[in-house]
Amino acid sequence: MAFGDRKQEPVNKQRPVPATSSIYRKGAISLFGMKAVYRNLRIKYKLIMLISIMMFVIGAITYAMQQYTFEAYDKELYMQSASALNNASLGIENELKRIEKLSFNLSTDSATDNSIQRYLSVIKQSDSSYDNFLYGNRLRDRILFLAGLDRYILSTQIIDAYGREYASGNKMITFTAERIRQIKAETAKEYGGITYIFPDYKDTALIAGREIRSINGLNLDYLGNVAIRINVDQLFRDFTNGVFNKDAHFAIMDGNRVVYSLNDSLPLEDVAVGLTGKRGFQIVTIADKKFFMTYVPSSYTSWNYVNLIPYNDIFKDIESAKRTVFFVYGLLYLLVILFALGFSRGITGPIERLNSKMKRVQLGHFDYVEEPGDRELSKDEAGQLHRNFRIMVQRIEELINENYIKQLAIKDTEFKALQAQINPHFLYNTLESINWSAKIAGQSQISLMVESLGFLLRSSISNKEPLITIKEELEIIGHYFTIQKIRFEERLEFEQSIPQELQHFLIPKLSLQPLVENAINYGLEQMTGTCRIAINAMIQGHFLYVTVSDNGPGIDAAMLEKLRSGEVKPKGTGIGLRNIDERIKLLFNDDYGIELVSQPGEGTTVKLRLPMKVREYDV
Repeated sequence: MAFGDRKQEPVNKQRPVPATSSIYRKGAISLFGMKAVYRNLRIKYKLIMLISIMMFVIGAITYAMQQYTFEAYDKELYMQSASALNNASLGIENELKRIEKLSFNLSTDSATDNSIQRYLSVIKQSDSSYDNFLYGNRLRDRILFLAGLDRYILSTQIIDAYGREYASGNKMITFTAERIRQIKAETAKEYGGITYIFPDYKDTALIAGREIRSINGLNLDYLGNVAIRINVDQLFRDFTNGVFNKDAHFAIMDGNRVVYSLNDSLPLEDVAVGLTGKRGFQIVTIADKKFFMTYVPSSYTSWNYVNLIPYNDIFKDIESAKRTVFFVYGLLYLLVILFALGFSRGITGPIERLNSKMKRVQLGHFDYVEEPGDRELSKDEAGQLHRNFRIMVQRIEELINENYIKQLAIKDTEFKALQAQINPHFLYNTLESINWSAKIAGQSQISLMVESLGFLLRSSISNKEPLITIKEELEIIGHYFTIQKIRFEERLEFEQSIPQELQHFLIPKLSLQPLVENAINYGLEQMTGTCRIAINAMIQGHFLYVTVSDNGPGIDAAMLEKLRSGEVKPKGTGIGLRNIDERIKLLFNDDYGIELVSQPGEGTTVKLRLPMKVREYDV
């Protein structure tokens, strides 16, 4: 009785089935159905299922734990670093705004009577050296009065319309002519507005500069430039001291240009690309070291404030968390492997049993031995292999018994066929005997013809290579021509003008000899005069061209088309133009082949287009 069946009873006497029993049966049937589906799945689907479960479980748990740990730490570190950057940038920018206001006061001197503008105007318009000296001293005194001895200002320098400097400060320098041109060029872009000029190799100070233009009238006449040299080291250290740890690297970037850096050894140009106006954090590699980089934009300029902390130093505090992650990962990996081993036994067991049966057949035992469990094989690949193997072994045993007598008859027939075969060496030896007999009898022409025929026979049978050199093909043609020359005597002439350096190129075997034979068959035999056959070779572009031409009667257009298509069977060897053309295309490709040119009364030319191919040991 099948699972779940029950005896048939009259309708009015059926017993009610309890609800719990019905649920149990449905669950058992469902479980049995799932097992049956799994058993009948293909092996590759079982393996895919196994690998998918392993990778999903391990990857999902590991990824979730790592993401939770590292992202939380990264965000906390970013918040602290960004807060420190904001505080430092706020203080720096307040000082820069104060210096910008100071530069404005210097350029206008609106607090008094525009003394600086008046002095610069007199210097610009006066040609007197005394006036220039006098007002230059007054200008320096006025700079000292307005700029004073500011903590963050190295020197304040005014450049008149003629490029002369008037400076005051703690650490004054004299600008080079190149530096003055740079200051004028950069400040001219802002037309009186503030601009910052980056340090160069001679002056490490950051310059806050602007043009000085006359405020009297509406012409805004150019009077000079003011340049305030800022002590960036002192300014940035004051506002970053105590904000960042000793391993942090603070820098200010303008695009990919470094405005200032506490660590000049770090090349920051590449990592700063695309940061302008952005806020965030990244993990970057600089000089083969990883850094945690935080960046915030300036609210005052186009700069970006950047802070870099060594990556390894950051995560040494969470090494214990990483070890925990790896421990959990390893534990889960072992559990999944153990599960996979048990999972795979259902796949490998039938295959191992089949392997043992194959070994038994390998030893010559073709009687199939059925093992316990063979009748309950599943329908997957392993079960199909068992059934197919059983059928195959039984069929082999039948064929052995059925074909034993037939094989004996075939062996006997093959033996008789071998006895009837002619050994090619017998032909060579026979031709050699004829050759010596002809020599003894003084028949030199017969001897020469036999030797040439022997060479042709040996070449056509012994050499199995599809490609031979032009030189080897010419040897075959030479022996063939020797035989034909004895036959036709002075009616046949042959010449070849192939340079020595082209004779090592490879061509299909017996591709020229049939063309010479065709020239004799279609040319010499149809004319009364002397037939001249010529073979030439040349290189044009990337191709090797070999031509066989004759001075025969030529071929009309209709006949020419039949020869090209293979409709007309050739005389002699039976190797036609189409056969040679197809062999060339098979050996190389469709870019190569044969071209036939002929007109009645003008002879025939066959041109072979071939690649410049040589043997490897001839290179």
